[in-house]
Amino acid sequence: MELLSPAGNIEKLQYAYEYGADAAYIGLKKFSLRAKADNFYDDEAKRVIELKKRYPGKRLHCALNITFHNQDIKNLINEIDYFKQYPIDAFIVQDIGIVRLLQKHFPNVQLHVSTQANCINSEAVKMYRDMGFSRVVLGREASLAEIAEIKDAVPEMELEAFVHGAMCISYSGRCLLSAYMNGRSANAGFCSHSCRWDYDLLADPKALAESGALLLREHQRPDEYFPVFEGDNFTAILSSKDLCMIDHLADLKKAGVDSLKIEGRMKSIYYVAMVTRAYRKGLDVLDGKISMEEAKPYIDELYKAKHREYATGFYYNHEDADKTTVGESDSEYDMVATIGHELDAKETDEVFALSEKTCAVWQSEFDSLHPDARRAKEIDIQMHPEKKPQPLSKKSGYKLFDFVPVNKIDSGVELEYVGPEIFAIKDDSYYFVDKETCTLQSWASHGHEYFIYTDKNVRENFIVRSRDPEYVEGQFRSTGR
Repeated sequence: MELLSPAGNIEKLQYAYEYGADAAYIGLKKFSLRAKADNFYDDEAKRVIELKKRYPGKRLHCALNITFHNQDIKNLINEIDYFKQYPIDAFIVQDIGIVRLLQKHFPNVQLHVSTQANCINSEAVKMYRDMGFSRVVLGREASLAEIAEIKDAVPEMELEAFVHGAMCISYSGRCLLSAYMNGRSANAGFCSHSCRWDYDLLADPKALAESGALLLREHQRPDEYFPVFEGDNFTAILSSKDLCMIDHLADLKKAGVDSLKIEGRMKSIYYVAMVTRAYRKGLDVLDGKISMEEAKPYIDELYKAKHREYATGFYYNHEDADKTTVGESDSEYDMVATIGHELDAKETDEVFALSEKTCAVWQSEFDSLHPDARRAKEIDIQMHPEKKPQPLSKKSGYKLFDFVPVNKIDSGVELEYVGPEIFAIKDDSYYFVDKETCTLQSWASHGHEYFIYTDKNVRENFIVRSRDPEYVEGQFRSTGR
């Protein structure tokens, strides 16, 4: 089975490939259902081409899955030449209005039916096959039994199914709630996740569950009321659990699923990497490449990345999908940074030379001060020792790497390095080095450039994390979203 991971920007695409995805799916601005994701535009096509060269055999899927109005189709036609720059292997489409257009301009690119098309029966799959589609991303309401029936009826069609991430309370995600409440249409890529807001239930649910008289009121909209109805095959209220099928990969394979899809183009690099790595290990167990004992630590990381309560969706029974939740689970880790390029011997010597020069220049300027000014500066340094540059000293076994912070971290906090095949390496003996002055720093922060000097066996594209000191195992710090 193919492992398909989300990529909301170029960095996430790289980490999806690096951490085990066979394919990744991206969106292009204005035509994707995750309009708030960074998505891809401008000169990023060149960077994607380079990534595909670096990771030969990896596939790239592109979501053009909005509901197209006439003007959207005109815009798409105007952007065709730009799209042709990307090394796209498949387009993910829900609106059949663009099918002929794509077939004309991209004759060698596969067409995949988006989950938004809510395709959950074999007759619909046959229709899409006859239109030229090679794969169906099944509606999330399809059960494993139904998937098996579809595969038996149309074995030549590839079937893709979501296995992890957010579920939508509306049918195949075709939601009008966000557009109704604040004019941001989910079907145009601007979902505001209104289903996860805080609401008051203004009726007795037991007495009125099937009457249509249930009302919701969102906390920040006291004068607006929203009717809720509960029918035979669905539950009313709103905020779904997250999907997690890591323990059921064999059942998915038996049902005939060809591609396992992870949701989350708006998630972090850390989320994409850790979830992709976990499912990669799960598939490796299924294929007999590693043992479950070897895979278990990586799979357990799914419960340490931020998520809502897990469920198995509609795969086994709709009752599991009907259960709702609020908030999100805590993660015991915060992502700190990523590891970049390892400096070679020449680059390392240049860093040490600049470090020595920076400190020498500072000392010379200090020594040339008037005695009164020098005394004042000495007092200031006693109060703020970080103002005096500290040279980087050579240490046996240590190496320099580019260090790209995403949060602020103080030197001395224990770090953990994680990689595609490395579970975690702990480090409390590293040094932060300012790139401009090549002197030691007591902290690192997003927006500034650093090296990290460490003797640990790390490499480019490792993720750096630290433990959240406020984390309490099993506790839910609800966000109300």
